[in-house]
Amino acid sequence: MKPIFKRVMLKLSGEALQGECGHGIDPETLGNIAIEIKEIVSLGVDVSIVIGGGNIFRGISGATSGMDRASADYMGMLATVINALALQDAIEKVGVSTRVQTALEIKEVAEPYIRRRALRHMERGRVVIFGAGTGNPYFTTDTAACLRAMEIGAEVIMKGTKVDGVYDCDPEKNTDAKLLQEVTYIDALSRGLRVMDSTALSLCMEHELPIRVFNMKVVGNMKRAILGEKIGTRIANDSWS
Repeated sequence: MKPIFKRVMLKLSGEALQGECGHGIDPETLGNIAIEIKEIVSLGVDVSIVIGGGNIFRGISGATSGMDRASADYMGMLATVINALALQDAIEKVGVSTRVQTALEIKEVAEPYIRRRALRHMERGRVVIFGAGTGNPYFTTDTAACLRAMEIGAEVIMKGTKVDGVYDCDPEKNTDAKLLQEVTYIDALSRGLRVMDSTALSLCMEHELPIRVFNMKVVGNMKRAILGEKIGTRIANDSWS
């Protein structure tokens, strides 16, 4: 089978790296993600990644605890850089070249985000990992993933989560929750489905960028989705072909 996408944006939450630890970074989980990314790269797919920082610090949680929201968000951005560097190390250990680019300038450990440079890296087969979100407070890493995906010409956003896709209600609280295979952007927004924040969804809707939500915990799911299998939930305006 051949991949149905040439260039993808993988959106990972910080929690995806913590495995069963409950916090921080689990080396085994990190290694498994790196191996899956290597398999995708071997198919000839250009891979870029935006990663969250919730396993270390979440800006909005800090704000609700009394911190200044902007300061808390900047702390969250730095947490994403830590995760990006950890992921870079794991991916390079399995033999895939990478570059980390950050929206905040930290030149000692990563390149500043420059769109044309990111494109050149992908053309050379390197995985590009984007850290520090958009570089602005009040914006989530979901929004950063949509923005970067559009800038680099990604054909889809692959959002890895800890559940099988998008449900009609919270599956952790309701055992009768139903998995939805297809959802339109408008439905996701109007029903308040937990896919991405409204800013990110609106960006994708405006630019007709599809989102595929799948379970990162199931080994091989990412590759199967890129090969065209109907894994998880697809968010778009058209039907799943």
